Amino acid sequence: MPKFPTFPTLYEDVLQISVTKLKKWGYLEKPQIKSGVITWSRNGEEFASISVVVNTLNEKPYIQLDYRFNGEPRKYKVYFDTDVSNIGNGEIWYFVCPQTNKRCRKLYQIQGYFFHREAFKSCYYEKQIQSKYARSLEKNLGAWFKSDKLYSELYSKHFRSQYNGKPTKRYLKLMKQIQEAESIPLEEIHRAMIK
Repeated sequence: MPKFPTFPTLYEDVLQISVTKLKKWGYLEKPQIKSGVITWSRNGEEFASISVVVNTLNEKPYIQLDYRFNGEPRKYKVYFDTDVSNIGNGEIWYFVCPQTNKRCRKLYQIQGYFFHREAFKSCYYEKQIQSKYARSLEKNLGAWFKSDKLYSELYSKHFRSQYNGKPTKRYLKLMKQIQEAESIPLEEIHRAMIK
């Protein structure tokens, strides 16, 4: 009898709330209470949304999440924690997961709640479930697969190739990756695609 296939939940495929995005959208400025709606879309179509209220006036700042999951209303708070930046200018914000009590920079919605990734069992990153063949392709031809992305970053509007007359570290790294991609023989790419 064949084994019943299992399709694990991937962290990349679930809804996420990121401290980086909240900061970018102006939610983490002190002192304020700011409310809004976070939406997720795919191919230009919105498929999920959540109402949020971020309170940084409190001694313990928090984000209040308000949404529906399978028709059932969910409303709870997730507190923040901050650390002084290691370069001495500003703070670094973290969520404190209500389930695990761990600090994190992203919350994932699995089983209806936004928690730290370790609150869930049998969830994986896409890289963790790749086949041996896919991993070897990535190792040998990964630079070639990424070359379009590398070129678009290199020629993006605000990319700086030089600073103070010297090439930037990012520019040198991009050029190294592009040279790696261009050094892969076409026969090797064709051979890998045929397998």
